[in-house]
Amino acid sequence: MPTAAKLMSAIAMAFLAFIVSEQVKPLLPEDTQFGYFSFANAAFATLFGWKIVGRNVGKGTISSVNNAISGVLAMVIFLLFAHAARIMYYNAIDLRYKSTADALQSVFDMMFEHGWLMMTPTILLTLLGGALFIGLLAEATSRRWS
Repeated sequence: MPTAAKLMSAIAMAFLAFIVSEQVKPLLPEDTQFGYFSFANAAFATLFGWKIVGRNVGKGTISSVNNAISGVLAMVIFLLFAHAARIMYYNAIDLRYKSTADALQSVFDMMFEHGWLMMTPTILLTLLGGALFIGLLAEATSRRWS
């Protein structure tokens, strides 16, 4: 059932994902073609804001902040997996792997590499601060429009 808290959580998660995506771009190789990278991440983030953060509001501020941190972490892991799987797919089409196991292993290697690139203070503080803001916003929205 749609609620104002779910909507606000989804919008805030999309905004956070877009900001972090823009922060990640300079860390990747210069020849990377981004296309709709930031917008795709924001679109998937709305689902995590709606389903994870927005669903569990109304149980207190600490609970909402914890749910927001969980939602941001789930979003990051899912997006790392999705982008690594996409790169693996295009590499597999170009016959860069010897076996299926090599292809699957490369997904997790790329997830680790791209996750390691994100371990900068700026990105980590943005994610943590964004999760805190999303949790407080979701709880305040839930109390205001319940």
